Amino acid sequence: MSQHSTATELKDLFANKSFVRFWLSRVGAGVAAQMLMVALAWQMYDLTSSAWDLGLVGLYQFCPALVLSLLAGHVADRFPRKNIVMITWFLQAVVVLGVVLAMGQDALTRDFLLLVSLILGTVRAFQNPAQQAILPTLVETRHLPRAMALNSMGYQASVMAGPAIGGLLFAIHGTSVYVACLILYAMSAFWLLRLRTSQLPMQEGDTVTMESVLAGVVYVWRSKVILGSITLDLFAVLLGGATALLPIYAKDILHVGPFGLGLLRAAPAVGALMVSLYLTRWPLRHKVGRYLFGSIAVFGFATFVFALSESFVLSLIALLISGAADMVSVVIRHTIVQLETPENMRGRVSAVNTVFVGASNQLGEFESGATAAWFGPVPAVVLGGLGTVFVAVLWSFMFKTLYQRDQLVSTVEDKP
Repeated sequence: MSQHSTATELKDLFANKSFVRFWLSRVGAGVAAQMLMVALAWQMYDLTSSAWDLGLVGLYQFCPALVLSLLAGHVADRFPRKNIVMITWFLQAVVVLGVVLAMGQDALTRDFLLLVSLILGTVRAFQNPAQQAILPTLVETRHLPRAMALNSMGYQASVMAGPAIGGLLFAIHGTSVYVACLILYAMSAFWLLRLRTSQLPMQEGDTVTMESVLAGVVYVWRSKVILGSITLDLFAVLLGGATALLPIYAKDILHVGPFGLGLLRAAPAVGALMVSLYLTRWPLRHKVGRYLFGSIAVFGFATFVFALSESFVLSLIALLISGAADMVSVVIRHTIVQLETPENMRGRVSAVNTVFVGASNQLGEFESGATAAWFGPVPAVVLGGLGTVFVAVLWSFMFKTLYQRDQLVSTVEDKP
């Protein structure tokens, strides 16, 4: 692509006020969410010193998503998605206030933190499908791969900044991190309120039926390209995610404290941000399937290196590489899912994507915590990294159409 064409596409995207407002709102809320999670994780481990309890934090967030996401996808295709996201942010702000009050009354217990995790999981089950389905309505299809890269860049910037800022604020004073979360949610709501978006109505009408709720599952099952994309990430995150064990590495293995934990949490986002900047400037044009599977394999190997590292610097480098590889996968997978889904199905397909991908982060945290409790943190992460590489190889044979995919182009048409 010529320099002029690239500059024109970027100019068009940044001239799109709705896209910019959506981007700002997601970054702000993303930073708040990451700050909240690093604070809750540290407090849980500080209270209990238990890898199992760290895993339970993830499990309590996963279960509501597993149960409610399909219904949430139906809701996202029926009601204005912007309003749904606004409500979920408001509820998360209420949860933050509850934590602050509990801290003030010395009532912050293991059970309370698990209840908070359960509530957050329930709220985010409705947030994620609606939020994922908004972006494709804001930009032209030809701009979608670049918009996805920019959107992922914003998300990774929040993942990078959130844990580092959260760890620093928590080290200064525990309450300050929660106050910052409230401010960021308010700012994000301001930007989202000014967003102009639209969506096609559901073809099934106004009646909620089991068939309409499960329509996303049926569509994903029939589309092997989408099925291969989201299940590949499911097993990669389930096996290769070491996020839940970072407090253990920070406290017991690397001995770097809460600020070091924030840096460890931020390292994958640094790598992801670097790659997303590259993909914004030079989007992948060919051999996207091979890049997808290769990036998953690199992610698994980097996780393996992190597992064995006793050096803080090497651990940061390994996590940075894992984040860079994961970003290649994220941009390709998310773009394929949106391109292969008609607009009036995007909420429900995004809900399935949330169950398999988004919720797998929490399930992966539980799996990491459970295996660490059984075998120890280092063997648990080693097995996860090697398992991820194995899945990448196996899936390349099981989903050959996805592996052989050359370009990010749409093969479906929207039907009102």
